[in-house]
Amino acid sequence: MWDKLQRLFYGRYGNDRLNQFLFICALLGMVPSFFGIHFFYLVSVGLMGYAYFRMFSRNVGRRASENQWYLQKERKVKGLFQRKKREFGQRKDYRIYRCPNCRQKLRVPRGKGHIAIRCRKCGHEFIRNS
Repeated sequence: MWDKLQRLFYGRYGNDRLNQFLFICALLGMVPSFFGIHFFYLVSVGLMGYAYFRMFSRNVGRRASENQWYLQKERKVKGLFQRKKREFGQRKDYRIYRCPNCRQKLRVPRGKGHIAIRCRKCGHEFIRNS
């Protein structure tokens, strides 16, 4: 039996991060269908079908490029949340301002009073309370 299963999967793409994401979305989409919203059920079945199609596909190059595209998008989202978490952790010690000229974020220590802030990117100087 194991030999037949190995022969079935030989040359197939298999599972990756995009497939895992599709399966998780499909399972989460099944939850509203328990309450009578059948649209989510159809979307979930479609996502599962696409995930299985990708898993059993022999076009390995195409599936790998789809996974790379997904990983780039995932990296951007994770980076955004990491930056927000870091800013939130520094809120007691620093104040974040944006340069009115170039919109660059500038970090200023709290408790220094009325200070002049110079943007490192464009050199514009403005006055704010810290």
